[in-house]
Amino acid sequence: MIVKSIQSVPVNLVTMPGAQQAMMQMLLGPEEQCPNFAMRKFIVAPGGCTPHHQHDYEHEILILSGEGTAISTQGPRTLKAGDVVYVPANEMHQFQNTGKTNFEFICLVPARVHQPAPCAG
Repeated sequence: MIVKSIQSVPVNLVTMPGAQQAMMQMLLGPEEQCPNFAMRKFIVAPGGCTPHHQHDYEHEILILSGEGTAISTQGPRTLKAGDVVYVPANEMHQFQNTGKTNFEFICLVPARVHQPAPCAG
């Protein structure tokens, strides 16, 4: 069992093209020997967004706080704390903060997406 404080996890800027004022914390993943899933927390500042993108894996999302919009092939969907979202593999999607406070959510993806880099040397 692994137990740690979210406050102990570094917050990193999302650097994918198209991301604006979005940060991510890798809460659990391959570094902790989690074999199947990686758990990430995203923090999107007011007016910010994740990139509009797609990938070959699904992910599941739990909205923690704030207000936002999920953009997908099905059109925009309003999101608020307590909502859950399923994004199928290969679906174009983006999350936008439409509120006045941070838009925060947990995102689960397959662990293979976040394999640790091999050691140099």
